[in-house]
Amino acid sequence: MRNFKYFAGAVLALIALPSAAHATVPEESAYIFNTLLFLIGGFLVMWMAAGFTMLEAGLVRSKSVGDICLKNILLYALACIMFYMVGYNLMYNGVDGGLIGSFGAWGADDAAALAEDASFGANYAASSDFFFQMVFVATTASIVSGAVAERIRVVPFLLFTAVLAGVIYPVVGAWQWGGGWLSEAGFADFAGSTIVHSVGGWAALSGVIILGPRLGKYSSSGTPKPMPGSNLPIAMLGTFILWFGWFGFNGASQLAMGTAADAIAIANIFTNTNMAAAGGTLAAALLTGLIYKKIDLTMAMNGALAGLVSITAGPDTPSVGQAVLIGATGGLIVVFAVPFIDRLRIDDVVGAISVHLVCGIWGTMAVPLTNSDTSFAMQATGVGAIGAFTLVTSAATWLVLKYTIGIRLTDEEQEKGADMVELGLEAYPEFGHGSQKFGV
Repeated sequence: MRNFKYFAGAVLALIALPSAAHATVPEESAYIFNTLLFLIGGFLVMWMAAGFTMLEAGLVRSKSVGDICLKNILLYALACIMFYMVGYNLMYNGVDGGLIGSFGAWGADDAAALAEDASFGANYAASSDFFFQMVFVATTASIVSGAVAERIRVVPFLLFTAVLAGVIYPVVGAWQWGGGWLSEAGFADFAGSTIVHSVGGWAALSGVIILGPRLGKYSSSGTPKPMPGSNLPIAMLGTFILWFGWFGFNGASQLAMGTAADAIAIANIFTNTNMAAAGGTLAAALLTGLIYKKIDLTMAMNGALAGLVSITAGPDTPSVGQAVLIGATGGLIVVFAVPFIDRLRIDDVVGAISVHLVCGIWGTMAVPLTNSDTSFAMQATGVGAIGAFTLVTSAATWLVLKYTIGIRLTDEEQEKGADMVELGLEAYPEFGHGSQKFGV
């Protein structure tokens, strides 16, 4: 009875003080939660590097699996270093409505800053923000690696990655996320359908065109020849890892978790991200079943990724049903985009251009459907400006590399396989690769 009186008194006290349920979070707590959001989101996005690696390893032929694994771990490391040395400050430091920030390496002393300003006015640890922004640039570079796989040399690919991570991506990022001219004009790209995914897609498109198709990919009449990947279960694992990592990609782009409103927004973003992927998966699977009379597994995987890319520009404003439709539309688009690009003799090994560029554009243009703060004209302006800059600078970089050190494996080297030529080993040595001559 005595315990019940204490319990009843506590309940009555809470009822008598309704304002306590809406008490402001202390600034230090908000600082901790915001920092934690950046760190959790960052390591989820970093894990997407494993997803890209597994997806690409499963979709290339076995004689190039080791090579694509090497490229993915090296591009991640190099992108991190370049973003530290050049990219972060170019993207965020002193943009002020303009085109670029400043040149120089990033640096911050959180402990000193906290000692100087004990009010937690910075809202989060600067190093957590750097970490979160850094892992995004590696995602952009990973998009390129899958498209140009099996015939690109390691060294020129890494040199291109250095330019992409250190200059190209930070410049377009400054225009929007750094507070540049596109941000001032009202362009909207919440987590990067254009800034990350279409940038990677434009860079990949220019590289694929300049590099040329794989040996034996097209007949003399231009008809595409199937070149099945080495391991569909590995590719599926990569797809699920990317799906998982995308929650950090989109959710942490809320950039704050210090209030109940932020927590609600993050929960909605997680839900919309997941449902868009589900819509893209089912739409792509059903459409391939109708067209080809069999469900295409690789298209189902690309449908999931297409749905994720499509929702990334605006995961914060749609209802759940709208998110499903946005993702499903991306899944339908990718089913038509992949064979269309192949018929143009653009040899994109993993469908990266269709998924990241085409669906990145769709997702960005879909934002005004659920967000009245921007317009279709403004979205088109951002897509066009970022696309033109990325395509020109990427093409220029690829051409300089092509006519200086060379970018392409010879026909004989492609026949032998990138693993043996570039690494001197095979990912699957017990199987060999003689049966894969010319994609057979």
